[in-house]
Amino acid sequence: MLGSNPHRPFTPDPQQLDCAPDISGNTINGLGEAEFRRPKIVYWSPNPDDIPHGKLQRWFYSVNPNDPAMVAVRAWRQKILDAPLPELASEKSQRNPIEWTQALSAFVDQGSCDQIGVASVDHDWLFEGQDTPFSNIVVVGVQHEYEAISTAPLPEAGAEVLHQYGRAALAAKTIAGWLHEQGWDADPVTGPMAGKITLIPPALACGFGELGKHGSLITREMGASFRLSAVLTDAPFEPTSPQEHGIDDFCMNCRICEDACPPEAIYPDKQTVRGKTKWYVDFDKCLPFFNQTHGCAICIAACPWSRPGVGPKLADKLARRAERLGEEQR
Repeated sequence: MLGSNPHRPFTPDPQQLDCAPDISGNTINGLGEAEFRRPKIVYWSPNPDDIPHGKLQRWFYSVNPNDPAMVAVRAWRQKILDAPLPELASEKSQRNPIEWTQALSAFVDQGSCDQIGVASVDHDWLFEGQDTPFSNIVVVGVQHEYEAISTAPLPEAGAEVLHQYGRAALAAKTIAGWLHEQGWDADPVTGPMAGKITLIPPALACGFGELGKHGSLITREMGASFRLSAVLTDAPFEPTSPQEHGIDDFCMNCRICEDACPPEAIYPDKQTVRGKTKWYVDFDKCLPFFNQTHGCAICIAACPWSRPGVGPKLADKLARRAERLGEEQR
């Protein structure tokens, strides 16, 4: 039994419901499918007319279209997206893989992003029908300002989400530009629009953390309160390692995001999705509230890991617990 929630009961706008397609978003995502297949774009298509939920995506754009904060941040982000990359240098800089990866720390140190990692490209991460010639992916994370995101689902939180998508795009284009200057081709991948490749699987592979019950990544330092971008490249980076902090076990026993979700879209148990058992959010329940509040973000704001300073303490506590249990079992 879920607890009380100030946003329940939730009734979707009838005009929004009129835009819904006949096919379930969960079906497109592969909920209940026992065999692997590549993901399909279910939302945030660069061309909404290409997807069944395109009318709903267009309806999203009609919510608070003249909100001053949203107008300003959209214009700022668009300038970032439109800015050209530097020309590709004729000679390739040479470093060993470890040195290439170490060089990425400068982008965190200078504040371009808050976390960064590298993984070898797995073509299973590509959306159906997509391909890439690049062998490596640099994944970038930028953290939300907690005071702004904690106002979710108010417009202030929606503007903060879009601001961080802009910051993530700037980081990806900055890194891609740096690689061009080093003589290595690079393709920045920016959200929220779907590109060639999904971003959560490579973020998991390169050490960002673990998937949370709310369907978003949880990292040790940023919790779930961040956005991703990436850069595809052939520059010979050394991959960074996956990291576990006991988050998966924590989520099994935590119901905070589940209780906080107004449309009750967060499953209490893992689901099978395209051959993999994992945490999954009911797309059809989530989307109407998400659309109507211009992005929601309640679940990531409510996540205990997202509160400033809490994640590292939780991770350390869970590590001590795991060590103690390991000693008891020996």
